[in-house]
Amino acid sequence: MIGRQAKVTGGALVLALTAGGLIWGLGLRDEESREVPADTCRGALAAGEAGKFFGGAELEFRGHTGQWVGQETEYCEARARGEGSGGALELNIRPTAAHRTSGAAENSSATPIGFGWNGSFAVSGRAEAAVLVDCAPLPGNGLLVMAEARQDVEELTDAQILQVARFATESARLAADRFGCGGAPGKRPSKVDTSPWQKRPAAGAEGTCRGVVGSRDAARLGLTTVSEKPAGRALTENCSSDLPAEGHHFSLTAYYGPSAQQEMYLDGRYPGSVKGALMRTHDCEGALGAAYFKFEEFPRPDSGKGVRSTVDGEDAQRLLTAFATASGARHGCPVA
Repeated sequence: MIGRQAKVTGGALVLALTAGGLIWGLGLRDEESREVPADTCRGALAAGEAGKFFGGAELEFRGHTGQWVGQETEYCEARARGEGSGGALELNIRPTAAHRTSGAAENSSATPIGFGWNGSFAVSGRAEAAVLVDCAPLPGNGLLVMAEARQDVEELTDAQILQVARFATESARLAADRFGCGGAPGKRPSKVDTSPWQKRPAAGAEGTCRGVVGSRDAARLGLTTVSEKPAGRALTENCSSDLPAEGHHFSLTAYYGPSAQQEMYLDGRYPGSVKGALMRTHDCEGALGAAYFKFEEFPRPDSGKGVRSTVDGEDAQRLLTAFATASGARHGCPVA
């Protein structure tokens, strides 16, 4: 994923995404100012949580509906009145059939939102949150809600960072009620985990690498440490480890819901970007859909440049299976 994103995100990926609709994160287009939140995202914007983010300031709201991969998608925002174009809380609501995603949903550095939600929280540059809700009436049987504070995360207080997560989850709750999704959503978060990557001994992994590198693999491959994030039900999660060969490391990534659909789409569109990778899918229930698991070694094997893989196919398959089993179990979809 790292190698492909470095080449694609700036150009080809933008073209691929704009073919389906507006780009999330570049600001609302054709906005209409609203005086009351009930007119914004059809009442799904959690105005109370937005008000707490802005410290009780008087708010104004904007929003519109567009198309994303042929599906109706809602874009809206709240901001303190008179603040101009900066500092808005943005919200994006779409059915999972509009599978191309962004922000926290696709960020493998995100942490789980927790509190019963399938969701991710990221603080890379900006505070972002994404939650995925089972929703049988919607195309794709799910609802994806993404939120972002359009302000440098360093300028936010801890309380405001928490409010971004609450803004996402409580807006998702309102949207789920509006669409008649059914089922029990998660709880309102009382904290967020903004832990950075942790490097731990391979045998002492306790996050996304837990149960992945056994003693056999550690000995055979010369693995001593792993890099991991907190384990939970993030929509994209990753485990990686340096290899003995200079400059080599491997990456294991799990994708769920729209994040999985997007990654499979991109891998099919740019097959050269996954040369030497191993992939597998596993069906999950509800909005999680077909989970997508991937093993990649970097630098990528390239016989033309004399770059060889240092992890053979059997070892790679074993690592991928262990990772998929552990990650799938966390998300409620055991992998046989």
